[in-house]
Amino acid sequence: MESAESLITRFMFENLDICGAVVQLSGTWQQMHAGRDYAQQTRDLLGELAAVAAVIGSNLKTPGRATFQAQGQKTGPISLLVVDCEQSGSGDQLLLRGMARSKGEVAAAPLHELLGDGKLLFSLQTAAASTPYQSYVPLDGGSIAQVFEQFMSQSAQQPARLWLFADGAQAAGLFLQTMPAREHAATVDPDGWNRVQQLAATLQRQELQLPATTLLERLFSEDDLRVFAPIPVHYHCPRDEDKVRSMLISLGHQEVAGILAEYGEIVVRDDICNHEYRFGAEIIAELFPSAGQTLH
Repeated sequence: MESAESLITRFMFENLDICGAVVQLSGTWQQMHAGRDYAQQTRDLLGELAAVAAVIGSNLKTPGRATFQAQGQKTGPISLLVVDCEQSGSGDQLLLRGMARSKGEVAAAPLHELLGDGKLLFSLQTAAASTPYQSYVPLDGGSIAQVFEQFMSQSAQQPARLWLFADGAQAAGLFLQTMPAREHAATVDPDGWNRVQQLAATLQRQELQLPATTLLERLFSEDDLRVFAPIPVHYHCPRDEDKVRSMLISLGHQEVAGILAEYGEIVVRDDICNHEYRFGAEIIAELFPSAGQTLH
């Protein structure tokens, strides 16, 4: 679905103070975990986190880069889940990347057991701020959905619900949240929030392969919805040799020459993007042309 359908579609109920989003990542998600050989449980958990990141990233009041990093403890099989999400310069698309680390087979279990009572850090970097805003998200709940329901409810001070699904082909979900009462909203259903949650709870995994408008019409057939233009979500992890070269320059001529003398080459791994950079002895002259050739 990356070619046309890796999308997040936001919507709101015309006669209820409720908004939401449908997130559907296919090609974008497949690129993120391609070649990683993750255990199924690790992969699916990363997919759920990617879906949540797209929901939050698409709703930032100020464009920026949101990072979600779940750091596991030694008692859990998953040591790291991390997803970056940022809006493009024009704000008309989302750019996503992420990775996971785990050891051995990972059996299905509540989130706190998989992460071993770890912690989840939310970080937001905007152009207007010199340092990122950071907040630890309590791992209260047995799933990614439950953790972020509480996080979103507390941060916006409005109740929120999430339904998340992920496998090797797709990472997707449905998000709902109440909004502050609109002055001119024609609220005709005082029990609307409970009713909408019950309808959303009937969502089936296979329905998330439908176009978002079709899915929403099925779930909320009796409600008047305003559906906004979908936002494309792209996997964004280009190779960046200039950044790696700058890092090597910062190490200094002596350190780089020492690594080459000991190992014969320099190998730099970019784990989050799954890229590898290799440099031979010729890199000395390229990076430090005024230092002279001292490697033999």
